[in-house]
Parts: sequence; structure tokens; C-alpha cells
Amino acid sequence: MSAATAADRRERLVRPLLVAFLVAVAVDLVGVLADIRVAHLVAKPLLMPLLAGYAAARRGPRLLVAALLFGWGGDTLLLPDADLAFLLGMGSFAAGHVCYLWLFGRDRSSLPVAAGYAVVLTVVVALLWNGLPAELRIPMTGYSLLLTAMAYRAGTRGRYAALGGALFLLSDTLIASGIADWPQLPAPDFWVMLTYIAAQFLLTVGVLAPRTNPWRSVAGEPAPTRAGGPGPAAGQP
Repeated sequence: MSAATAADRRERLVRPLLVAFLVAVAVDLVGVLADIRVAHLVAKPLLMPLLAGYAAARRGPRLLVAALLFGWGGDTLLLPDADLAFLLGMGSFAAGHVCYLWLFGRDRSSLPVAAGYAVVLTVVVALLWNGLPAELRIPMTGYSLLLTAMAYRAGTRGRYAALGGALFLLSDTLIASGIADWPQLPAPDFWVMLTYIAAQFLLTVGVLAPRTNPWRSVAGEPAPTRAGGPGPAAGQP
């Protein structure tokens, strides 16, 4: 099989994978909102593999695909209601954040934004600390530090990735507030999943698409480079 033929086959998968991901999103969110547990159990493990497949079909960086697959590991491990599964799931998400951080590289970031994230992290950890189980305080604090660093560094990939990083932080903060037995929004699991799915999708879009117009190439349409010629959606790290 020639390289051109393989590329053509991969391009033909872009739209079906994106549509399948959006269908899985709808099924999962409706299942969570309507308390249809079987819909959530079926759809949630499909979300990140479909998004990772979409990213791979778009010739996205391997680190992006790896980060999404570690997200799938976390999603699957968090389905059982068990302390060990929770810690393993958190570890899988942490590995995904390391992939994102490696992917974002060493581009310059905004110091005021860094200071803002540092304040948010400090305040959230201080407020939730006493409500968290003693055995989870240190692991969750370490995880929160890594997640906050990822959210901050996501800004190097443009506004959509930056928003994705912020939503990821919000989603996990909602989970932590539930563990700390804080008052919750109505249908708390819905808001956790909505912010999480939006976060991963926006991070993917921010990495794959050109910074000038990220939505132009969401479905695999060719995007111009700064010089006006055709260019790849994303290069390898």
C-alpha cells in the first residue's frame, strides 16, 4: 500500500470518527442526566478512543493520542466505585497530563496567568483539604499540581486549548468538591462529564488546528499556513 493510499484512507476516517464521537457524547450526557446507567457505562469508555482515533486520522502528534488514551484509562478505571480504582484512574489521568505537558514544550507563557493559576490551586486545596479523606489528601494535591501546570501550559497552543485546560481543572475540582462532601449543583455528574468532554475536545482542537482559525480544520479540511499555502494540521513533537 502506497503512502498516498494510506493517507487517503486515514482522511476518509476523519468525519466518521468525529460523528461517532459526538454521538457517544450525546448518549453519555443524556444517560447521566436521565440516570440511565447502562448508557453511561457503554458510552463513556468509547469517548476517548474515538477522539484519539480522530486525532490519529488527522495525523495529530503521538503525544496527543497518548494523552487521550490515558484519559480513556482514567475513564474506565473510575467506573467502579472503589478507592483503589479511583487512585489508579487518577494515575492514568496524571500520565495523560504529563503527555500534554511534554507536547506543549517550552514555549513562553504568561506570568500573570501562571500567578492566577497558582492562586486558584492554593485556594482550592486549602478549602477542600479538611473535607478530603486523609489517605487522599497528598495524592490529590500532587495530582492537582500537575493538572494545574497542564492547564496553564495549554495556553501556549492558543485560546481553545487554554479553555480546554481550564475546563479540565474545573471538571476535576467538581469531582474533588463531591469527595469533600461540599454542596453540589443539580445533576453533578452531568456537569463533571460535560466539562471533561469539552476540555478534552478543546485541547484536541487546539493542538490539531491552526491558531488563526482552529475550527476551520476540525473535520479535516485543509488549512492555510501563515504564508497562505497548504499546511499540515499538526506536526509531530
